Amino acid sequence: MQALKTLLFNRFKIVVMLITSMALSIIILALRMKLNHSFFFLFLIWNLILALIPYLITTYLSSKAHINKWILGFGFCVWLLFLPNAPYILTDLLHLNALESRCIWLDVLVITSFACNGILLFYLSIFDMEVLLKRVLNDRILKYVLLSLFPLTSFGMYLGRFLRYNSWEILQNPFALFADIFDILVHPTDHLQAWVFTLTFAAFLGVGYWIFKGFNTVEN
Repeated sequence: MQALKTLLFNRFKIVVMLITSMALSIIILALRMKLNHSFFFLFLIWNLILALIPYLITTYLSSKAHINKWILGFGFCVWLLFLPNAPYILTDLLHLNALESRCIWLDVLVITSFACNGILLFYLSIFDMEVLLKRVLNDRILKYVLLSLFPLTSFGMYLGRFLRYNSWEILQNPFALFADIFDILVHPTDHLQAWVFTLTFAAFLGVGYWIFKGFNTVEN
């Protein structure tokens, strides 16, 4: 617990910025609800909580000075299951198609502000995990693991947005989940949308992380 407190103190600036940014998103959402007399976008708060989970996992793991590789492996698997929830908020922009709002600009701002928080949490969490994996993996293997994260995350986003699966359904409904995944893999021509979505978002997230790391290197 003391190590976790020390880590949070060292990350005080990041934590304050995250809290400020998320609070601003909630304030904008409250303004939108007041003006439109609608609670439609209230689900964004739940999505933001889910987006926090991967970063909370890597923050906890990072607080351990010495961590068993098996514990790290288990933590990595749990983290990977929840990781798509962070950038997933971007896909909530699709809800704009179903709205007839007087302030469409405000709807765009609400979703975008939550999505930006999700993307930021996504990159911060991957950065933490990269540091953690360096303890147990050589550089070559680590590079391939990191590269695989972006298509896996994007595929998870597709499963959540279009097939409506949640992270915990690997326990609640594993047979249906794996049957759909198997069908997409075996019959790619029947699921072009899945592949285009996955590859496009993988490229977007991967390039974004490369830029994020570049900014972090410059700052350091």
